[in-house]
Amino acid sequence: MRLKGKVAVITGGASGMGLASVMRFAEEGAQVVVADYNAEAGAATLEKAASAGFGNSISFARTDVANEDDVVAMLDHAVERFGRLDVVFNNAGVGGAIGPLTETSVEDWDYTFDVLAKGVFLGIKHAARVLRQQGSGGSIINTASIAGLSGDGGPLVYSAAKAAVVNLSMSAAVELAPDRIRVNTICPGFIATPLADGGDPERTRVVFAKSQPWPEYGRGDHIAGAALFFASDDSRFVTGEKLIVDGGLTASGPNLSTHFPSTSARDSKFSGVTKGSTGASNQLRKL
Repeated sequence: MRLKGKVAVITGGASGMGLASVMRFAEEGAQVVVADYNAEAGAATLEKAASAGFGNSISFARTDVANEDDVVAMLDHAVERFGRLDVVFNNAGVGGAIGPLTETSVEDWDYTFDVLAKGVFLGIKHAARVLRQQGSGGSIINTASIAGLSGDGGPLVYSAAKAAVVNLSMSAAVELAPDRIRVNTICPGFIATPLADGGDPERTRVVFAKSQPWPEYGRGDHIAGAALFFASDDSRFVTGEKLIVDGGLTASGPNLSTHFPSTSARDSKFSGVTKGSTGASNQLRKL
């Protein structure tokens, strides 16, 4: 029970890596607020938690992480429901803008950065406010990506936003260290989640299993294990770090366009924005 007595908030907690982390944190004794834009998926998460015996330990807060009032309300909900706050996992994400650079609209750029970068900024900002008031420190965990560590690791705007998350996390770690608030980043590789599978999970698992040196596909629970380390006291002297969880992909070079030629922006037949598991429709334009 490595998180016994701790209260955590996990954004994007109703799907994929977030959902796996919610269940793992609950298994380890935490009380968890599931924050997600998709209310239907949130209700399903509460049902799953109840079936697993965690019904009293998990609560849902519908949250748009790009909306500051929503982020404040989500953290207030945690304190009101469970009495305190110890861990905030800023994990919510979308695929965001795709397609060639010259066909990318400002609106799609803004949407992608709003969710992936501003959402993390707001999560850090208001988590720090609450944790400072409590005076007992805490852990802030942010989901970035290997796409933010090099070129050709993901779509251009997505990669730029994830690079921003990595640097933001390091800077925040330095600022918040005197308050004993740790800030760390997880950089997943190819993880088979609803955000990534395009509606064909079995095919995605087969493809992803062949896409890095480690001979299996990345799963949400792989990320949940990394998040558990950062949330627990096992990492109490670790801050400002980025943990790459990618089956050795970065070590071998991402080369996304080689592994997945259909994702090459130069050869793309579409431009627009993808909205992942939020429940909102993708907006794609045929070129």
